[in-house]
Amino acid sequence: MAAKAPTEQELAQQVRLRQNELQALVSKINELEREAEEHSLVLDTLQKAHKTAPERKCFRLVGGVLVERTVQDVLPQLEGQFEQLKTVLETLAAQYKIKESAFGQFQRDNNIVLRQR
Repeated sequence: MAAKAPTEQELAQQVRLRQNELQALVSKINELEREAEEHSLVLDTLQKAHKTAPERKCFRLVGGVLVERTVQDVLPQLEGQFEQLKTVLETLAAQYKIKESAFGQFQRDNNIVLRQR
C-alpha cells in the first residue's frame, strides 16, 4: 500500500516547524557570537595587563558572585572558555547548514515555494 501524501496543512506545519528550528539556531549563534566578542575584548585587555603586571588584581563574575583574582589566574581560564565558545559556535554553524540543507531538500521534494512577505 502506498504512503498517504501529506496534506497542505501538514506541509505548512512542517515548514513552520523547520523555519522555527532554523531561527532558533540563528538566535543562539548570534548570542554566542556576542559573548565570544566580549570574551575577545576582555582577553585582549588581560593579555596587555599580564605583560606589565601579572599580579594585578582583577574581578570575575562566577555564578553571580564577584570574585577577586589575579590576572595570571584568570587569563588561562578565560582562554579556555573562549576556545569552548568557538567550538560550540562551529558545531552550531554546522548544525545550521545541515538543517538548512534538509529544509531545502524538503521544499524540493514537496514542491514548496515560499512567498516573501
